[in-house]
Amino acid sequence: MTSYSSSKKSNSATRAKFIIGAVFIFGVILIYRLADLQLINTQEIQASAARQQSTVRILPAERGKIFYKERIGDEEFPVATNRSYNQVFIIPKDIQDPIKAAEKLLPLVEPYGLDEETLLFRLSKQNDIYEPLAHKLTDEELEPFIGLDLIGLESEDEKARFYPDADLLAHITGFVGVSEQGKVGQYGLEGFFENELKGKDGLIEGKTDIFGRLIQTGTLKRTQGEPGDDLLLTIQRTLQAYVCRKLDEKIEQIRAAGGSVIIVNPDTGAILAMCSSPSFDPNNYNQVEDISVYMNPAVSSSYEPGSIFKPFTMAAAINEKAVTSDTTYIDEGVEEIGKYKIRNSDNKAHGEVNMVTVLDESLNTGAIFVQRQIGNEKFKDYVEKFGFGRTTDIELGNEVSGNISSLYKDGDIYAATGSFGQGITVTPIQMVMAYAAIANGGKLMQPYLIAQRQRQDKTIVTEPVQIDEPISVQASTIVSGMLVSVVRAGHAISAGVEGYYIAGKTGTAQVAEGGGYGSKTIHSFAGFGPVDEPVFAMLVKLDYPQYGAWAANTAAPLFGELAKFILQYYEIPPDEAI
Repeated sequence: MTSYSSSKKSNSATRAKFIIGAVFIFGVILIYRLADLQLINTQEIQASAARQQSTVRILPAERGKIFYKERIGDEEFPVATNRSYNQVFIIPKDIQDPIKAAEKLLPLVEPYGLDEETLLFRLSKQNDIYEPLAHKLTDEELEPFIGLDLIGLESEDEKARFYPDADLLAHITGFVGVSEQGKVGQYGLEGFFENELKGKDGLIEGKTDIFGRLIQTGTLKRTQGEPGDDLLLTIQRTLQAYVCRKLDEKIEQIRAAGGSVIIVNPDTGAILAMCSSPSFDPNNYNQVEDISVYMNPAVSSSYEPGSIFKPFTMAAAINEKAVTSDTTYIDEGVEEIGKYKIRNSDNKAHGEVNMVTVLDESLNTGAIFVQRQIGNEKFKDYVEKFGFGRTTDIELGNEVSGNISSLYKDGDIYAATGSFGQGITVTPIQMVMAYAAIANGGKLMQPYLIAQRQRQDKTIVTEPVQIDEPISVQASTIVSGMLVSVVRAGHAISAGVEGYYIAGKTGTAQVAEGGGYGSKTIHSFAGFGPVDEPVFAMLVKLDYPQYGAWAANTAAPLFGELAKFILQYYEIPPDEAI
């Protein structure tokens, strides 16, 4: 008994010592860990906590504005500016019943393009803290949302782009749209000058509370942003409004599919008016049925110009001294080139005629005769020197270069048809700048829309740029005189302005369809005036008119009406007594 009892006491003592030792070791480890946490890793934990509470808020820079002016005066009128609106959003995690919330919200958000399925999907994101519902709401439009008194439905101020003149300059300005990168300029000047207009965003760096709100303490770090550049256009306000209104009236009158008018200062290349129809309202850009309307036809569409191209063929030959205005040829009404027969548009033979009559009567055979005097290679070179087949590099995106590749092919037929504007394509901006070159003494100028760019620290003024010099002053004077005859004695009498020497040429171009030419036509008139000291060069282009067989009955009268207004607007005295 004694031996057994002693052994039992010994075992109990051993177990007690083991337990005490284990507790001691555990205590040491725990104390070390606490020390490690509190002392050794204090800086790391504090840094981690700081990271968890730190936030960066972007302070959007104010987007640069776009302005234009009148001919006289310094007042600048906004074309694109920024306006304060409201936006409505939801905090899905605070929405108690997504289905009931959707029933209340749907009638209000449907006009803003949000359908029931998308709305319910956004409402059901349980851990989400932000989902936008509607942008650019006025205070009146916001009231019905506030009236719902729905927990989780919030609103906040937002800056949005506003275009006071709606569709008047839409093809020039483009618009600010929404993309994966947020709000970004698209098309027109908004897209072309996106980097300059958007400015540089500012930042606020600081700490937030558990609700994600910035804690207003001295630890806030603010980085100041920079506003975007302001742009001042070369466009004349009153002139632009008049041109666009008259273009729309003419399109409606002749039931055309669309059209464009460009007016330029021939000496500098400054665009004074640029209007195309159909247009769109950049304030509501997402409501268009066909997004191709965003493209500016003045620079992004090309077409076969037809007879308005003939003056460049004539100018090339006169500059080469291959013909004079008195040079004659026998017009038999048709030219045969290989298997092809090319006729005059009136299907008539005019007998012996001089070069003035070639333009007055718009003779295709005469254009071919003139082109042959300089040969295919030189003809191609002059077409290039007048700026065709390359972009003008005006400050607009999506500009196309047209297509003169047929002139590089072997065979006389390509240069022959090119001489009267078939088989090649040009853009309206190329055409008006080429006419400006005839007007200003032979200099091809680069067109531009920006008179100046205003930065925070300086003003950048656009200086005129000469691109080429296709013809001499003498040649330009001769061709200008021939084009005055077209307006006073030829097919374009309706383009004239009483008391002024106006130069110009009509063009009724067939539209290529399915490997041939169909019944659709494009009517154009291009010209300038007054001839001695031109203040404008202008192109009028009308697409697929249903009334009026020839440009002399459609584009030419519109040109004359606009030319008369321009001369009055610039207070140009008549060349002769009226």
